[in-house]
Amino acid sequence: MATLSKSHPSFAVDIFQNEYLADGAREVSAIVTVTATGGGTAARSATPADGGTAADAAVVIMVDCSGSMDYPSEKMRNAREATAKAIDTLRDGVAFAVVAGTHEATEIYPDNGGLAVASEDTRTQAKQALRKLKASGGTAISTWLTMADKLFARRADIAIRHGILLTDGRNEHEKPADLQRVLDKVSGRFTVDCRGVGTDWEVAELRKIASTLLGTVDIVAESSGLAEDFRTMMQNAMGKQIADVALRVWTPANAVVKYVKQVAPAVEDLTERRAEAGPRAGDYPTGSWGDESRDYHVCVEVPSAAVGNEMLAARISLVLPRADGTVEVLSQGLVKAIWTDDLASSTRISPQVAHYTGQAELAESIQEGLEAHRAGDLDRATAKLGAAVRIAHRTGNDGTFKLLQKVVDVVDPKEGTVRFRKNVSEADSMTLETRSTKTVRVKK
Repeated sequence: MATLSKSHPSFAVDIFQNEYLADGAREVSAIVTVTATGGGTAARSATPADGGTAADAAVVIMVDCSGSMDYPSEKMRNAREATAKAIDTLRDGVAFAVVAGTHEATEIYPDNGGLAVASEDTRTQAKQALRKLKASGGTAISTWLTMADKLFARRADIAIRHGILLTDGRNEHEKPADLQRVLDKVSGRFTVDCRGVGTDWEVAELRKIASTLLGTVDIVAESSGLAEDFRTMMQNAMGKQIADVALRVWTPANAVVKYVKQVAPAVEDLTERRAEAGPRAGDYPTGSWGDESRDYHVCVEVPSAAVGNEMLAARISLVLPRADGTVEVLSQGLVKAIWTDDLASSTRISPQVAHYTGQAELAESIQEGLEAHRAGDLDRATAKLGAAVRIAHRTGNDGTFKLLQKVVDVVDPKEGTVRFRKNVSEADSMTLETRSTKTVRVKK
């Protein structure tokens, strides 16, 4: 495990909840806002085992080179240009590689089974090597991820490991179980941002990869937009300063964690990702951090108590594993429960909890609505997308509201009255589905 400098971000935890419960109530919900600020670049303290230049982060760019990338021909050209833009955005000292992905994976730079270290010379060499990116063959994404894992393993001294994965089609040349097996194997070793270009790929497939590997997923409907998207992705990757941070939730005896979800900047259910961390404590992975803020919804079921009783329902900590097997507590917050017979207190809903419950419902309504539409159930599709319009309007999620307007005609946003538009493009439908989990923060 890497040794990080003292310049990693400072973390703060803020808890938002209504701590008052009615007599007999057992469920406690809280929004946990985690903010990282003031970090410099995370750096290793040791010299690489292979004698190379010290690196503070590693990036592997995986580019789909299957035969479909040649239809139309500018798609492959735009992918090369986008990769070149990403390479230009690498800061000096970052370890990197470029992988061509088909039904197998081929390292095209540095083509030595390892990672190069970014400098003016290696960036130039890498961009020249992009001529080797040519469309042919099939698609087996597990081989790409396996190659990335092998390359990252050559630099075990580097903590921040990030992949960028571009594809234009479905993962047709392997069984879903093959991909799942590799995802299970590499989970926790590196993060991956996924991008689908065009409309011939599956949203659910890429979302599973990004979700498992704690990255993002998005659509680039026109390949001409790849260069700017890749530049932005790489900029974000270069901003990461600390890796392997976990949200640790401790609960008292007889209390149970019902769920833990990231709710901003996107909805991501972490409940099943729990790793036991001692008596009555579990760790939920959050991945890599730069200077940023995220919100999490933690729901705990506690034993019921009599009016007037108060208890600690959960202790929320941000923890970072150390090389010696211990953990550093970066910040901490408390979730409380107080039983009352005051109706006004016990029925008040925390604005933060209410807002993010709505954002999760928004994402679910969009996904279920589009699935119903594909299945030919127009009534259910209209009802679900109508509900999505109503929630987006109420919560001020203007970005999602605009995407919904490309799929449905909004008659009454307040009531969620909509009609499906005729001749909705596949790109608009996929964009709505892909970005359905993006949320907006609570208005101050």
